[in-house]
Amino acid sequence: MQTTFPRLLLKHAAERPDAAAMREKEFGIWQTLNWADLRELVADIAGGLHQAGLARGQHMVVVGSNRPRLYATMLAVQSLGAIPIPLYQDAVAAECVFPINNADVCFAFAEDQEQVDKLLEVREQCPQLAHIYFDDPRGLRNYDEPGLMAIEELVAAGKVYARQHDDFLRAHIEQAQPHDVAAMFFTSGTTGNPKGVVHTHDSLLDRARAGADFDKLTHAEEVLAYLPPAWIGQNIFSYAQWLACGYVVNCPESAETVTIDLKEVGPTYYFAPPRVFEGLLTSVMIRMEDAGVLKRKMFHAFMALAKRVGPDRMDGKPIALVDRLLYALGDWMVYGPLRNNLGMSRVRVAYTAGEAIGPDLFQFYRSIGINLKQLYGSTETAVFVCLQPDNAARADTVGLPISGVEIKVADNGEILVKSPGLLKEYFKNPQATAEVLTPDGWYHTSDAGFIDAHGHLKIIDRVKDVGRIKGGANDGAMFAPKYVENKLKFFPFIKEVVAYGDGREKVCVMINIDMNAVGNWAERRNLAYAGYTDLAQKPEVYQLIKECIETVNADLAADALLAGSQVSRFLVLHKELDADDGELTRTNKVRRGFIADKYQPLVDGLYGGQTEQYIETVVKFEDGRTGKVSATLRIDDTRTFDPVKAAA
Repeated sequence: MQTTFPRLLLKHAAERPDAAAMREKEFGIWQTLNWADLRELVADIAGGLHQAGLARGQHMVVVGSNRPRLYATMLAVQSLGAIPIPLYQDAVAAECVFPINNADVCFAFAEDQEQVDKLLEVREQCPQLAHIYFDDPRGLRNYDEPGLMAIEELVAAGKVYARQHDDFLRAHIEQAQPHDVAAMFFTSGTTGNPKGVVHTHDSLLDRARAGADFDKLTHAEEVLAYLPPAWIGQNIFSYAQWLACGYVVNCPESAETVTIDLKEVGPTYYFAPPRVFEGLLTSVMIRMEDAGVLKRKMFHAFMALAKRVGPDRMDGKPIALVDRLLYALGDWMVYGPLRNNLGMSRVRVAYTAGEAIGPDLFQFYRSIGINLKQLYGSTETAVFVCLQPDNAARADTVGLPISGVEIKVADNGEILVKSPGLLKEYFKNPQATAEVLTPDGWYHTSDAGFIDAHGHLKIIDRVKDVGRIKGGANDGAMFAPKYVENKLKFFPFIKEVVAYGDGREKVCVMINIDMNAVGNWAERRNLAYAGYTDLAQKPEVYQLIKECIETVNADLAADALLAGSQVSRFLVLHKELDADDGELTRTNKVRRGFIADKYQPLVDGLYGGQTEQYIETVVKFEDGRTGKVSATLRIDDTRTFDPVKAAA
C-alpha cells in the first residue's frame, strides 16, 4: 500500500500511542518519546514552520547528529509538503554553500553551536538563508543574529497555532501524495560539485518495506542510530524503516559514548560499515592480548572451534553431536560474553555495506553467532538492491536481488539496475540524470561486477577505475584498484590504501596504518614512538606492512584475472587521510585522483625508483586553522609472485 512518511506517523500514533518511538540518552539517562508525544511535537514544529513561511515544495536543511527533534523536524517539513535535506554534521562550512544555494534553502535546523556557527559563516554566500533554528542552546545565549531562534521558541509558537487550528496537521498531511518528493540527499562529490538525489515517499518507503519483509522486521526491533543522518543508509535504517515498521530508534549521547550505548541498548537490528566491525574486533583482540595465559589459550581454542563449526551452524547445516556440545560450552564461556561485550547479544540481523569486508572479519562475527550479512545499494537506489539470505551469507558477494529489483550486466561489465527505489532525478541537473537513467528505466550504477553461478552479485570496482597495466611483464592485465585496496584493508594494521597502476607498468600503493592496532603492536615490542608520523616510518612497521602486502600478492597470484595487480612498491604516509583535507569524501571514500595530484612527488618517487621522498603537506585543524606536516618517507619494494596456473 502506497503512503507517505507523515501518514505513517499518524497511523502509529493512532494505533500505538503509548508505545516507544524514540529514545535519547542525555546526561547519562535514557529519555523515551512515545508515538503520541512524537505526533504532538511534529504538529508543534510544523505549526511554527508554517507560520514562519515554509511552504510546499520548498527545501529545509537539517544538520546534526541523530536526535528526536531532528527526526521530528524532518517529519514536520514533510507534513507541510516541503523537502528536508540532511547535511553531514562534520562537513566544513564551505561544503554547505553549494547544497544551500543549489536548493534555494531559506530554512535550516542546526543541532548545536558548532552547526549554527557553520551556517552563520556561510550566510554572506547564501543570503536567502533567513531562518536558522537550533536544538542545543549551550554557548548560544549571547548570539543576536537575525532569524536565529531556539527550537523551543518555534515549538511554543507552533503549539499555540496548532491549538487554534485543530486539524491543521492532518489537513496538510492529506495533501501529500506518495509520488511527491520526500527528501533530497547530496552525493559525496568525489569529482566536482555534489549532486542532489531526489527521492519520493514511494521510492524510499517501497525499498524500506522490501528490506523489512526480507528480514521479517517488526515493531519489536531496537535500533541504534549513530551514523550521519545525511547518509542515506542511516536514513533508510533509522527513518524509512522506522516509520514503515514502527520499531524503536535509540539515539546515543555522543559519538564518544556509542560503544557504551550499544551495550546498554542491545539492538536487534544493526548496521555498520566494515571499519566499525574492524574497530570492534581490533579492540577485542587488543584486550585479549592483555589477558592471562589460561584465558588466552581458552579463547583461541574455542575460536578455532567457532571458525570450523560456527559458519555451518549459522547456515543451518548439520553439525556433529560432539561439535554441537562443544560449541554450546564455548557459547557459555566465550561467544556469549563476547557478543555481550560487543553490544550484540540481542542482534538478530546485522548488515554491513559501503566497502568490501574481509573474509576473516566476516567469518569471525558469523562464527560467534552474529548474523552478519552484506547488502548492495546506493543513494540513487534507496539502498536496497541486493541482500543476503540468512543461510547464504558470503564474504565475496553482496547477495541476491530482492523483491522488485532487476539486474543485468552490460558488455563493459557495468551493473544496471531497475527498481521501484530509483531516484526521481538529480536536482536541477537533467544532463546528469540522463547519463544514469535510460529511457526504459535502467539505472547505470557505475559499478563493475558479475553474477555468479548461484545468482549472487559480486562487485569488482567502479567501472571508471578498472584499468589496464601498460608495459612490463603484466602488459594488458586488468587493474582494479578498489579490489586491491580492500584486500589490503582486511589486515587490522592497515586503515586506508590508495592504489595506482592504470596505464603504468606496475602497481604501487600509499598506506595509512591503523594507529590503534599498530600502536598496540609496537608497545608489545617495546618500540617507542612520538606520534603517528614517527610510528609510520619505523623500519619495523615497514616490515609489518610489507608482510601484509606480500600475503595479498600471493593471494592475487592465484586469481587469473587480477594476478597482474600485485603490488610492486609501497610507502606509508606521514599523516592520516582526512575528509577535512579533501583526501576522503564525507562517507570516507578515498579520492584517488585528488590524492595523486596532492601527493605528486610521492607518486613520482614510487614510479621513479627512489628509496625515499621528502613531502610537505598543508593540513586543516578542527578549529579551522591550517598548518604543515613534513617528513622524508621511505619507499620499499615488495615481492611479487608468478601467476598460479589453473589445473588442466
